[in-house]
Amino acid sequence: MHWHLIGEGQGQYIKNSAIHDTYSRCVTVHGTNNVQVENNVTFNTVGHCFFLEDAVETGNQFVHNLGIMTKCHPTLPCIPTNLGPAGLGGGPGSSAAGQASKDVLIPSDNTASTFWITNPDNIYRDNVAAGSDQTGFWFALPEHPTGQFEGKEVSANTWPRRTPVREFSGNTAHSNFDGFMFDRGPKPDGTFSVGGSNYHFAFANPADTNSQPAESVFDNFTGYKNRHGAVWGRGELHLFKNLRVADNAVGFTHAASAVGRAAYTSRVVDSVFVGESDNIGNPTTPQEIAYGRSMPNELTDFPIRGYEYYDLRHDVENVTFVNFVPNETRDAGALSYLMYTSFGMSTENAVEGAKFVNAKRVSFPPVVRKWASDFGRQNAWRGATIHDRDGSVGGVPNSYIVLDNGIASDEAACEIKPEWGAAVCRGDFGHFGLGGNFGFGNAPIPDPVMLSRNGRRWEYTGQTTIRSGAEVRVETSRDSLSLTLREMDDRSWVIFELPGFSTAAGGAQKPSLAALRDAGETSYFSENGTLWVKLVVDNTAGLNVSVGTPGAGVSTVGAGPGGALDAGARLDVSRQIQVSSAPLNERDSRRE
Repeated sequence: MHWHLIGEGQGQYIKNSAIHDTYSRCVTVHGTNNVQVENNVTFNTVGHCFFLEDAVETGNQFVHNLGIMTKCHPTLPCIPTNLGPAGLGGGPGSSAAGQASKDVLIPSDNTASTFWITNPDNIYRDNVAAGSDQTGFWFALPEHPTGQFEGKEVSANTWPRRTPVREFSGNTAHSNFDGFMFDRGPKPDGTFSVGGSNYHFAFANPADTNSQPAESVFDNFTGYKNRHGAVWGRGELHLFKNLRVADNAVGFTHAASAVGRAAYTSRVVDSVFVGESDNIGNPTTPQEIAYGRSMPNELTDFPIRGYEYYDLRHDVENVTFVNFVPNETRDAGALSYLMYTSFGMSTENAVEGAKFVNAKRVSFPPVVRKWASDFGRQNAWRGATIHDRDGSVGGVPNSYIVLDNGIASDEAACEIKPEWGAAVCRGDFGHFGLGGNFGFGNAPIPDPVMLSRNGRRWEYTGQTTIRSGAEVRVETSRDSLSLTLREMDDRSWVIFELPGFSTAAGGAQKPSLAALRDAGETSYFSENGTLWVKLVVDNTAGLNVSVGTPGAGVSTVGAGPGGALDAGARLDVSRQIQVSSAPLNERDSRRE
């Protein structure tokens, strides 16, 4: 069934139909609005099945449809472009060769989905995507409509990535590779990147990025027995309500879109995550038979995780985690992080009202490159932090769960949890930066920095978490550093010892180390070839940190080129005496 450039299709529908054994798609809506696709069943079909073709289509209703066994090709295996464990070749360098194949209609058909959604201004209610070779529901949003409408006025005035989701409720995805994908939107030539290109940030007026930001709601989604993830999202103000996921390799992962602009990136509320349910599936491989149930990942020792924190700010509220239990075959954890993300995370990633039933609460695993979905440039997983607002995870209200690396963790203020690879800490925590590029873009990574505190040493490669009141020694061969503190309360402070450094641009010079320790403002003291710096947070000073440029993994709808993050304190230091210096509160952007 193919609606072809009808325009207004009010009153037209396909209902109560069966579509099976097709060689190209199931139902295509192309250049047509307001049609009904309801109560249909599809089976053994090729390419994207329920297909919104060019992203200009709006108001269409996909209700109570069942899509079974969507394939990439009638006889050939898929050559997908996916993110997955490096042990399966799905790490950052995963191949996009399948997009150039002559055996598919469009590049993304080699990563076929049952529901291909190119414009969010449509209704998807009570549908089921079952047994797709690759993806169940795929929101693949181009910047503007493509194909027949590329370059036309209607395309220039249509902004899928700035349009809120009209309705996505009651849908289910099971037995796919990825159950729900909101990322990897196509370019005009139909190709897409696994590295993130679906910069969805919706506005009341999609044509005006100064209009009121708009929330998108995903209600009552169920994802189970997906071989990789139940949910992968990218965008801002994405609210997931009544989410139910079970028996997936990973339950939920979400990336940011417009850095530093939205109140939050994603929020999951009133939901249930199950690691292993009583439904053992159909064990078929020798490993599964020995284990006693089907397994989501070909790597049988792949650690299953419920909720993965990733890019920037994400909240988890009133969520129950069940049956995340490590065993001799594989590790498991209810709360974790994307292994091993190189993109910036937030210390205000938060959780409250969490409940755990037969579940290891937190897993901050050591590096095993075999598991890496993302093991690149800046290793921002080292800054993994969860703000436990009510103590429902670690037992201490208003505490922070941090990586036990000796820099973020502190035995005087923390309860070390060796089985988690983490520590539950009291105090004010934020992120400490030393310059670089925050994981965005392709600039060379500068020389490493070694941090030491309380007898423990830690190699800094992008960012780390720090507690107010900490004192840290910084060793590096770099000639200059830009010290920053973010996401900390006013008056919080950290002291740094920098051997080989001599001067600072800005701040108040102090006559002694004792005077520096007593200072209530950002200050420095130099003696015997060592510079001491005390950064004191003032969130009213108007400081910020740039995080990249558009096209380098950063949205074009952020605040300013590439977006920026607020910095509570910043001071540039160097080995040489500087002839001139910029005032501390000058609102220039500095790359981190």
